[in-house]
Amino acid sequence: QLQASGGGSVQAGGSLRLSCAASGRRFNQYGMGWFRQVPGKEREFVAAINRNGRSTQYADSVKVRFTISRDNDKNTMYLQMNSLKPEDTAIYYCSATGRAILSATYSSVSDYDYWGQGTQVTVSS
Repeated sequence: QLQASGGGSVQAGGSLRLSCAASGRRFNQYGMGWFRQVPGKEREFVAAINRNGRSTQYADSVKVRFTISRDNDKNTMYLQMNSLKPEDTAIYYCSATGRAILSATYSSVSDYDYWGQGTQVTVSS
């Protein structure tokens, strides 16, 4: 199970840190990712991290502003979001894939097997 938290309402230029807590004992065997979705649109890729945290991948729209990380000892993944913009407003979902090879990151919805419940991020101008 994945449990996302940390969403909220901020003004443009502000910051938030999302967390994704995973249950189970094999967290380091899963590639992880963050996606977001607004009503009426498809879920879109935000960031991904490989199994040991040494490789990351970002959507062009969030590069430089967002940082994905993970703590395998705590079974938790994070998304630090800085310089937030109104267009970042969405429900953010964390995801995990059990098919991950060590070095790879994954950016497609279809790559992922497990999803958290989502956490709302609202950025006002």
